[in-house]
Amino acid sequence: MLRATDQGVRMLAPRTTEIAPSLFRISTFHPDFGIQFNQFLQLDDEPFLVHTGMRRMFDATLAGVRAVTDPAKLRWIGFSHFEPDECGALNDWLALAPQAQAVAGAVGALVMLGDYADRPPRVVADGEVVATGRRRMRYLATPHLPHGWDAGLWFEETSRTLFCSDLLFQPGDPAAITTDDLLPAVRAALVEGMKGPLAHDIPYTHETDAALRRLAALSPATLAIMHGSTYRGDGAAQLAAFADLLRETIGPR
Repeated sequence: MLRATDQGVRMLAPRTTEIAPSLFRISTFHPDFGIQFNQFLQLDDEPFLVHTGMRRMFDATLAGVRAVTDPAKLRWIGFSHFEPDECGALNDWLALAPQAQAVAGAVGALVMLGDYADRPPRVVADGEVVATGRRRMRYLATPHLPHGWDAGLWFEETSRTLFCSDLLFQPGDPAAITTDDLLPAVRAALVEGMKGPLAHDIPYTHETDAALRRLAALSPATLAIMHGSTYRGDGAAQLAAFADLLRETIGPR
């Protein structure tokens, strides 16, 4: 059901799906962009929110979180890189949850969050684990993947869930969870995107392939994707195929 926000933006109400034990996907389809914006809430002794959503979509994300827990109980807020859909509503969450703290790599904390965040962030090193109780969120520095020198990804070791940010982008409003091969839809979206103004959203560097192979080596069972369906299955094969696709389409010539 469509609804109007106080900003005049019309969007679908959020849909909340448990994609792994105590891990919830909060998905809001935005018709102006034609894509889903997905946040992920890991419930535990210290709840961890991955992606804040855009500031103007805060009410939608808040409703999704409220459907499964008291938002004021949030402890950690993580994301990949400094961008509105990744952390635009960070300060709204910090105001709502008195114990909440952003957690980011050194570049993001020093260059962006030190000024932007209303409370100082926790700084984590590449490979460092944030223990939330039964769950272990490992930070993986991935500069310029998907984009931005501050980029990094989170991997929950217990359920083997990789939070992929913009990797494996799928347009439209697909199902919450799929076991189907993602690569046909990912390839079509990448090729189509290369024709438009966002053609250079993923830079191909001398570290891109190695970074993707490192992610594949984690053998994730779940790929929690920010724009598109969450994938369950052989995450390593999907990431390896994505690495091949990027090398083929935007790699060195």
